[in-house]
This record gives sequence, structure tokens and C-alpha cells, in this order.
Amino acid sequence: MTTNRPHHHLTGPTHPTPAPPLILGPSIGTSLAVWEPQLPALAREHRVLRWDLPGHGRSPAALLPSDGSADGSATIGQLADLVLRLADDQGWERFAYAGISIGGAVGLYLAAHHPDRVSCLAVVCSSARFGDPAVWRERAALVRAEGTEAMVASRPGTWFSHRFAPSPAGAALIEDLRATDRAGYAACCDVLATYDMTADLARITAPTLVVAGRDDPATPPAHARRIADAVPGASLLEIAGAAHLAGVERPEAVTAALLAHLSSTAAPRPGDDTSRHAAGMAVRRAVLGDAHVDRAVARTTPFTARFQDFITRYAWGEIWTGDGLDRRTRSCITLTALIAHGHEAELAMHIRAALTNGLTREEIGEVLLQSAIYCGVPAANSAFATAQRVFDELDANADANADADADADADADADNTSADASANTSTHVDPASHSGTEK
Repeated sequence: MTTNRPHHHLTGPTHPTPAPPLILGPSIGTSLAVWEPQLPALAREHRVLRWDLPGHGRSPAALLPSDGSADGSATIGQLADLVLRLADDQGWERFAYAGISIGGAVGLYLAAHHPDRVSCLAVVCSSARFGDPAVWRERAALVRAEGTEAMVASRPGTWFSHRFAPSPAGAALIEDLRATDRAGYAACCDVLATYDMTADLARITAPTLVVAGRDDPATPPAHARRIADAVPGASLLEIAGAAHLAGVERPEAVTAALLAHLSSTAAPRPGDDTSRHAAGMAVRRAVLGDAHVDRAVARTTPFTARFQDFITRYAWGEIWTGDGLDRRTRSCITLTALIAHGHEAELAMHIRAALTNGLTREEIGEVLLQSAIYCGVPAANSAFATAQRVFDELDANADANADADADADADADADNTSADASANTSTHVDPASHSGTEK
């Protein structure tokens, strides 16, 4: 490895023809291993290049200036230049890019300042501006003085939930942080202190997906919404139960969103039903959930197989994968259409999907109120009853799971065998699950 290049790793097919290139950028304090949950799926269809930030993983800290002054001189443009060098080394004139936090900031900068290089962009738990520069200057000074161990105690609860922290994936990320060079980490803090893409977001032309962790304290969903609102045509996805490293704590949801976005923005392949089916299944799982889709697939019969294939390719693989509307808007439209036609079972399913797509219960209520005017009061009345039933079931399941967790914790404190949490969880049968043609 040359000294003016970050450490990087390439994965994915090269034969019979090279796969489309995809570059993945990490978060501060982590290594390229932060992308391991997504790597197997992404590398099936892409030539994936993961890279380490300066001083992180196996990249030399000297790739960024770290002068230790009150206004360190490292910039986001310098990190972007490192990525372009890696792309040039591979002969990639254009590439898709996905990044987490500071890695996502690099992607925004590249898409705005080098639009000819970025074919597709995904920004995960990132921001157009990471808060008060003074906070980052203080963090840089702290790490220069005490090393990255000074950051360890605060990462659980920021990167992911405290319950996730003892897991092997959580523990490995904390060890990555401990191993990070203090000068490299501090230089990245200097980058974040000066970074502000707010005025440049409207220049981005690459198809863009913005992903937020709903429980992220570092870059809350409001940061993601500001990016999605400013980037023309951007899509937004909020993931429940995820903090700052959403792709580690909720890997299935992030992987499905990335696959769907990359598939929908790939170069057209006329007649490629396999590609459409794969993209459709990814979006279908992201919106409806794995459990629901698994039930539908398990109940497929020779009689319903063609219909299942049709809705996966056409409804999910073409309509829901489009970038013309974000998923929140698509959910609003879908709810209204189902109310108008009285499809109560499908309505219950799509109320759950709307929550997954980032709508709040209050916003769903507004959609139902609007439908009372244009679809009729009786239809809206029935829709409100359906929605209330869905919310009550979700609340009951949440309470049961909380009780099960509390019982398990109490048993652990008493050094007894933990009770099976599922025994305390109420069973819910999806109304749509009886048809054999779940969508």
C-alpha cells in the first residue's frame, strides 16, 4: 500500500465482467469492519471497496494534517480526495457511494463537488452539519491528550443501545475505537468542526437515499430530513430501534434499503426480470417486514405463484423502488387508496408499513381525516377502527416484550435460568395472512 492512500479492501465479482463499483465509507472511531453486516449482500452484485479513515483501522494517521492547533486544518475535501485516489487506482470513472456519519459526509461532498464521479449516493446516519464546531475542537483536544480511550464510555448509547453493546459486533467496534490512533481521530474531529454542506445540498444530482436511526442521538432523524428535503428527489428512510450505527444494530433493514436503492438506480437492463424481482423483494421486506413476507412466501402455491412473482416484480420492483416519491408519501397514497376501496385487511398491513416508513401515528390520523372528506365518512370511520386495532396490537406486543425482558433480567439477577421471553408475548395473526396472496 502506498503511503498516500487509505487502507482499503476490495470484494465482489470481477468475472466474467466487472461488477458495478461501490465505495463504502465508515464512521469516525470505526474501521471498514463497520460495513461487514452489509458486505455479503452488496458484494453479490457490486465490486465493493471499503476504506479506513486516517488513523483508523490500518490507514496511516498522516493522511490528514493533525497540527493540534485550535483550528486544525483538516477538511472534508481532503478526505474526498483520498476516496477519488482510490477510485482512480481502480480505473473507476463513476461509482456508487454509501457512507456512515463522516463517511456519509464525504459522500455528500463528492456528489456536490464531483457530480460526474458519483452515480448513486446513500447517506446513513449523517448530517449536513454536525453541530457546534467548538464541541468538535474540544473533543479533538481531549483525544490528543488522553487517547481514544476517553471516548469509549460514551459510545454505547450513542452508537447503539446499551443492550446491544455486549454483543460480539458491539464489542468489536469498541475495540476498533480503542485501537484508533489519537492523531487520526483528532484530525477527523477537525474535519467535522469545519464541515458544513448546508448550502451545497441542492447541487447534488445523484439519486440519493438518506437513512436515519430513529433513536440516533448523534445525528437525529431531523438531520436526515434536512438532507432529504434539500437534495432534489432524495428518498428518506427512518429505521426504528436503531441508534447511530444503524447498519450494525439493524442490519437487515439497512441492507434491504441499500439493495433497493442501488438496484433502482442501476443502469437499465431491459427485460431483466431477475433484477426487478430481487429489487422488489428487498423493498418488500424493508417496508412490510421479514416475518410478513416469509409468511406470504411460505403460503405460495402453484396457483398463486405467478401472482406472487407479479406483485414482487411490478408493484415492489418497479413502483415502490422508484425515486419519484419517498416512501412516506407512497404510504400516504396507499392508505388513501385502500380506504377508498374498503380493503380493510390490506389497510391494516399498510398501516404497519407506514410506521416502518417513518409516518407517526398522528400523521396516519391526518391521512384518515383527509380521506373522510374525499373517500367518505363511513370509509374513514372503518379505517380509524382498523388503525386503532393495529395500534392496540402493537402496544400489547411491546408491553409483553417489555415484561418478558424484565422477567429475564430479574431471573438473571437471581442467578436462575431466564424464562423464554416468547412465552409472555401475545400472538397476532395478520388479517392479510389468510389470503395466501399477501403483498
